[in-house]
Amino acid sequence: MALEPGARLGPYEILSPLGAGGMGEVYRARDTKLDRDVAIKALPAAFAADPKRMARFEREAKVLASLHHPNIVTIFSVEEAAGAQFLVMELLEGRPLSDLIPADGFTLGSFLEIAIPLVDAVAAAHGQGVVHRDIKPANIMVSETGQVKVVDFGLAKGPPSGQAGEEGAALPTQATADKPLTEEGGVMGTAKYMAPEQVRGEGVDALSDVFSLGVVLYEMATGHQPFTGSSTPDVLSSILRDTPRPVTELRPDIPRHLARLIRRCLEKDADRRI
Repeated sequence: MALEPGARLGPYEILSPLGAGGMGEVYRARDTKLDRDVAIKALPAAFAADPKRMARFEREAKVLASLHHPNIVTIFSVEEAAGAQFLVMELLEGRPLSDLIPADGFTLGSFLEIAIPLVDAVAAAHGQGVVHRDIKPANIMVSETGQVKVVDFGLAKGPPSGQAGEEGAALPTQATADKPLTEEGGVMGTAKYMAPEQVRGEGVDALSDVFSLGVVLYEMATGHQPFTGSSTPDVLSSILRDTPRPVTELRPDIPRHLARLIRRCLEKDADRRI
């Protein structure tokens, strides 16, 4: 369901589109009751008739509602108007990390200013039993003042039933190395940032997020992807087979203990990860 500027969803006036993903379109909107700008994530009409996609949409709302952290996007409400289901969230002014990583990586100071709150946010989610399953630079927003926010919990696996949500079934979508990959059987994530167990379609837990986080930190430190290929299957094969070049080989100025932490995040055996 594409919404044009000026369209209304209850008290919310659509101002402009912000982006789109596998689970909905995101818009900047004006909350006319509280006189503030918000972000609205609307579920496409075709998805609203699909019980599995609807359950995932509701699960994202419950997962976000269970998380209270300054570096995780805040949800305000789940609403329905004009036949549309939508989430109302805080509006994040800034740019995705994917637009900010320099070709040769961040300076150490800039790296730590982003990495520390990012890791803190992921740890907080894990502390609530939530596994993000799609940690990547495009899902990390950085404001003009440097505030870091983890967004898009559309693929998240929540705590056991009765808490924030349930895992639910995977849904098929078209995939590339940079876009979310979901298939029947539970393969979920974005190819370049998937842990080996995700690639194999096995169980995914907090340590899978640690691997994805390691890929992000490697890219932040060096400006390069640790696992590459000319196609999505090549990237997935690299994740299963290849050992990335040491961070210190690409960035000799990075402290060795920091490079060692990143390497431990990228252990192919989940039990060996930090």
